[in-house]
Amino acid sequence: MVNFVRDIRDPEHPYSLEQLSVLSEESITVDDKLGRILITFTPTIQHCSMATVIGLCLRVKLKQCFPPHYKVDIKVFPGSHANEESVNKQLNDKERVAAALENPNLRQLVDECLYSSEL
Repeated sequence: MVNFVRDIRDPEHPYSLEQLSVLSEESITVDDKLGRILITFTPTIQHCSMATVIGLCLRVKLKQCFPPHYKVDIKVFPGSHANEESVNKQLNDKERVAAALENPNLRQLVDECLYSSEL
């Protein structure tokens, strides 16, 4: 499963999320029977301003790789971010996600993280 998301680049660093230990095999759970995916990621610092961008990147990538009936939940690892509850709420609210991805600058940043070959 980590193969689908291992090459996503961090928005602030020239490294992948896997290289920065933001993601690991253990932080991803897939239940094919229920059609659910849970990703718990660990931002690089407690006040990471890019945590929501990282979550958006993960969501967009998984939507491209899995059938639409899969429910994707993305959360920051408990205790790893100062605004954990707010970040989790933003990343799992369909309307907020859709609005964020309609923002051209934010969408460009997400696309750069997903499709950058600078790693």
